[in-house]
Amino acid sequence: MKISVAMITFNEEKILRKTLESVKGLADEIIIVDSGSTDTTKDIAEEFGAKFYIESWKGYGPQRNLAIEKCENEWILNIDADEEISEELKKKIIEITSDINNKKEIFKINRLSVCFGKEIKHGGWGTSYAIRLFKKGSGKFNDNIVHEEFKANKEIFKIKENIYHHSYLTMEDYFNRFNRYTTEGAKDYYKKNKKVSILDIVVNPIYKFLKMYIFRLGFLDGIEGFVIASTSSMYSMIKYFKLREMYKNGSYLQKNNNSKNG
Repeated sequence: MKISVAMITFNEEKILRKTLESVKGLADEIIIVDSGSTDTTKDIAEEFGAKFYIESWKGYGPQRNLAIEKCENEWILNIDADEEISEELKKKIIEITSDINNKKEIFKINRLSVCFGKEIKHGGWGTSYAIRLFKKGSGKFNDNIVHEEFKANKEIFKIKENIYHHSYLTMEDYFNRFNRYTTEGAKDYYKKNKKVSILDIVVNPIYKFLKMYIFRLGFLDGIEGFVIASTSSMYSMIKYFKLREMYKNGSYLQKNNNSKNG
């Protein structure tokens, strides 16, 4: 069976070539939905023969669905621009999609995080399964702006071979994304009228740090493990503080709902 690779992008020139190289020999078609990149993302995509579409940013769930809808093949591998397919995973996907007797339609794949050039194996980052391979029409992503989920009323199977998730290349990249994700998360909560409590801003970050760094052995990943646990614990605090600001200024969401992301 033929495979379509579906992706969404926004200013991905630092990592996109590595990602597209990893799907050579696997993808019969590459669909990229971009939300207005200003770097060389489009040029790199076209080097690999990708079909490149520019769409205004609607949130991660809707944006992924746009890419899926444009796919023509029966099987879809929906990956992020910073996800590299391992050789072992490539062989496994070919095995699954080539089996004409296969009745399984949806697979979640383990994402092994690579931060600042180092594989992160503890702190809850070493095992993170996400739905990435499925047959077209078997389901779709919800409309969440962030933390989107693939929804389907069918059994989900597991592939243990890794996707290398190059989460953050540099600290600058980390904080750029940190700022973007916390803003998008706050917008999502604002739309859902979620309330803010002192626990969200003060207590939860402390608990998250202890859980990641101590109980989930993040300290075994060295200084990178400490940095990730520290900044991850701040994520919910900053997101809820931004949400608090939005409630104080109700026009914030309307003034910023055209921001570019990907």
